[in-house]
Amino acid sequence: MKKQILSLAVVSTLSLGSLVSPITFDHASAANISDLKAQKDKLENQRSGVNQQIKQKTNKIGELQSEQNSIEAQVERLDLAVEDATNKITAKNAEIETTNKEIEVLKGEIVVLEERIAKRNELLKDRARSLQLSGGTVSYMDVLLGAQSFSDFIDRVSAVTTIVQADKDILEQHEKDKKELETKQQQVESKLALLQRMKQDLVGLKDGLNAKIREKNKLMAKLKREEKQLHTENLNLQEQNEILAAQSSAIQKAIQLEQQRQAAAAAERARQAELARQRAAQQSKNSGGGGSSAPAAVQQSAPPVSNGMFMWPANGRLTSGLGSRWGDFHAGIDIANKASGVPVVAAADGVVIRSYYSSSYGNCIFVAHSINGQVYTTVYAHMSSRIASSGQVVNKGQQIGVMGNTGQSFGQHLHFELHKGEWNAAKSNAIDPIPYLN
Repeated sequence: MKKQILSLAVVSTLSLGSLVSPITFDHASAANISDLKAQKDKLENQRSGVNQQIKQKTNKIGELQSEQNSIEAQVERLDLAVEDATNKITAKNAEIETTNKEIEVLKGEIVVLEERIAKRNELLKDRARSLQLSGGTVSYMDVLLGAQSFSDFIDRVSAVTTIVQADKDILEQHEKDKKELETKQQQVESKLALLQRMKQDLVGLKDGLNAKIREKNKLMAKLKREEKQLHTENLNLQEQNEILAAQSSAIQKAIQLEQQRQAAAAAERARQAELARQRAAQQSKNSGGGGSSAPAAVQQSAPPVSNGMFMWPANGRLTSGLGSRWGDFHAGIDIANKASGVPVVAAADGVVIRSYYSSSYGNCIFVAHSINGQVYTTVYAHMSSRIASSGQVVNKGQQIGVMGNTGQSFGQHLHFELHKGEWNAAKSNAIDPIPYLN
């Protein structure tokens, strides 16, 4: 998960005095416990709100998925329509090809007709020339009257009849061939034009269907992006919910620790009072008897793990400090060490707020500290493994992990952040750890 998620809840509720380390238990009071309980209730209310948002986004995801199913069905129908149109276009192309073959055959027939028509035209022209040579007209009556005998007359009648009928047959066949030629040309041209129009209509239909499919695919892509965004937001909310739950658990532990501290403090006060009474009685007895006694032993407090508020969280070489780096703000320092199994320790006493894997921080741990009334937050990132768990109370110098190279990291190192107050996505509370480390 992106580290920005943590800004919603990582330590937003761990305000001053919300989590107290063993260093400051002696300054706590019943008011601290009351404040912790109030903050715990606030966390529970926030969790309820987050759960409601998760539910709303889950319902929205369901609506988007239903809409996607509907679009998928529409696209399927469009695909089938495109397939049908493609098949019809293929069939029309086959018909057009057949028609083109018919046209080629017709062209051959037309050539034959045109040759016949041309021959008749030549014949008719020859007749016309004969008529011109004979004076422009042929009198069939003169032919008949010029018969020398009845038998010659009959022959002449038969010849004239044959000639007249031949002329008539030539003219009728000539006209019939012309009409047949025109009809065939019109029929084939009409059929080809019709097929081409039908094909064009089918191509237009196919293009329109493909355009609709592209629109549906764009809408589907948009819905998928929205669904992906909602899934991401839902995951962010779920992690936020987990962080809130972890903080709630940490606060509950802080309440128990504070109650135990108060009980222990009361018992210690009673013990000290009893010791003081016993010493006073002993001193009174010694002074009355005139004897001497050894001086009372002075109790010394245990020394700190190291001087200063914080200690170095790991051994290694400082490779990067707080400030601008690669066009971005580097909110901590980097400590590099090539050795294997380099321990990472808590820089101060505190309570682990979250111990988990982040896509950016890798294996990381967030710890809250309360020192001299001021809350600090430390971050330990890119570890190869984590030892401390969420809600655990850790002591200064206690190992919490092992240096590594996880998350958005380049080479084995520890990325260490120190925030004066809460951790947030803007890293506005980040301070340079160097002056605080000893």
